[in-house]
Amino acid sequence: MGSDLLTLALGGDVMLGRGVDQILPHPGDPELCEPYVGDAREYVMLAEEASGAIPQPVGFDWPWGDALRVLREAAPDVWVVNLETGVTRSGDFAPDKSVHYRMNPENLPGLLAARPDVCVLANNHVLDFGERGLVETLDVLAGAGVRAAGAGRDEEEAWRPAIVEAGAGRRVLVFAFGMPSSGIPPGWAARPGRPGVAYVPAPSPGRAAEVGERVRRAKRPGDAGDTVVASVHWGSNWGYEVPRDHIQFAHILIDSGVDVVHGHSSHHPRPIERYRNGLVLYGCGDLIDDYEGIPGYEEYRDELRLLYLVTLGDEAPARLRMVPLRARRMRLERAGRGDAEWLAAMLDRTGRRLGSRVGLGADGMLALRAG
Repeated sequence: MGSDLLTLALGGDVMLGRGVDQILPHPGDPELCEPYVGDAREYVMLAEEASGAIPQPVGFDWPWGDALRVLREAAPDVWVVNLETGVTRSGDFAPDKSVHYRMNPENLPGLLAARPDVCVLANNHVLDFGERGLVETLDVLAGAGVRAAGAGRDEEEAWRPAIVEAGAGRRVLVFAFGMPSSGIPPGWAARPGRPGVAYVPAPSPGRAAEVGERVRRAKRPGDAGDTVVASVHWGSNWGYEVPRDHIQFAHILIDSGVDVVHGHSSHHPRPIERYRNGLVLYGCGDLIDDYEGIPGYEEYRDELRLLYLVTLGDEAPARLRMVPLRARRMRLERAGRGDAEWLAAMLDRTGRRLGSRVGLGADGMLALRAG
């Protein structure tokens, strides 16, 4: 691969709290305030009933499983995930929420095992344990040398892009923000002097232009060596339909200098679009969670996951490969050929309205076809 090319690895929602936290070496307080489940260990039992016994405690690398080998072989220049978990000991359960995610800070090696460069925090769970929980999360990540984007101690910090030096004078800027359609309460918006998330009230053209202006101000003159990822938490949990206003919003971002729109919130992958030389991932789906064994929505095959590898080059359309994975016993394993074929057919079918076609290669990877 030539030195003028840049590879990004992108993952959807990474939820290392609740049941996942309980199987790691330092499980935190299992108390939950959910309508039907009061103890996080019940999610471990559900997973075991569905797929078999989970050795406890597992090693810190257990949840990532085969994805670690994929990452080593891909050797991405920058690796970005949406961390949908507070890393905190706070017991300040956010009111008016039925689901709260937290992982014990002592289990942070469970995140560091995958060595992400940037953790996006603009989502509907980062304040599940209040402002105290968010600030502790920011402190823990910073102490471990992990960049965060999309949340902060005030509005300025929440909107500040994470910047990763990618060698040869190149930088990757990751802007992150979330919308109410993903379940982010409006009161979680960061304000001057108040912690919170970078919040966009609606996917309107005006709001897209505001984000685009932030991108233009952050990029170096002439865009020399700068690649921009706009990571957005938006949309419902289920379904393949991409709203028209999401499409318009994403196109404005690309027109404003964004190279990749990294969408997440849905529990399963959603369609992909190549727009001009940019790429829009409308929903990357879950990557790690404790949902195994929970009934409902089986038609979406949410046990199947994707790891996205995006290659960018000067003046060339973005190239996209996707590694199919399967969650089993709260661990990622390579998906079999039949599962990979199902994912490829689903993305090909649901993406046709956007002009995208997806195929499965002999190497077992999905790829966005040139078009």
